Amino acid sequence: MRTSPVLALAALLTTTHAVHADGASSFWRFDHGLVQTSLFTDHFDSKPEHNNHQHLIGIELHNPEHWFAGTAWFKNSFDQPTWYFYGGREFLLWRVGHGIEIRAKLTAGLLRGYDGDKRDNIPLNQLGIAPVVLPSLGFRWKQVEADMMIFGSAGIMITGGLRF
Repeated sequence: MRTSPVLALAALLTTTHAVHADGASSFWRFDHGLVQTSLFTDHFDSKPEHNNHQHLIGIELHNPEHWFAGTAWFKNSFDQPTWYFYGGREFLLWRVGHGIEIRAKLTAGLLRGYDGDKRDNIPLNQLGIAPVVLPSLGFRWKQVEADMMIFGSAGIMITGGLRF
């Protein structure tokens, strides 16, 4: 039986809420969520077959200690549907004032979706699932967030999202 990513996320949300209700450490406590989408993508060495319209939709669940777990669905550089399941940490760099924060994020997880003749375009993807580490720099203003992430040596993506 194949598990839907939506069901897996629902189980994570339920588990997070149940652990919080039992009074566990703040690591397992839900602080806020983030729903995000891709706003801009550019490949450093752009080729005609590269897709710069990822249609990313992602969700992250954050704890009070700045750790988070997330998942994102998008169209990869070759227009193939792709999933990224990850964990990460955010690091406050500067609190400007008026609710504006500048921060860095680092995520690490598994990427699934580079298939067929595109399988070898990302390292360690022999089984169709590859480990990925993505750094980003971003800002938050009240409930609005934006990030600029570098995906390997391939390019950059700018995402925007709303906290809940």
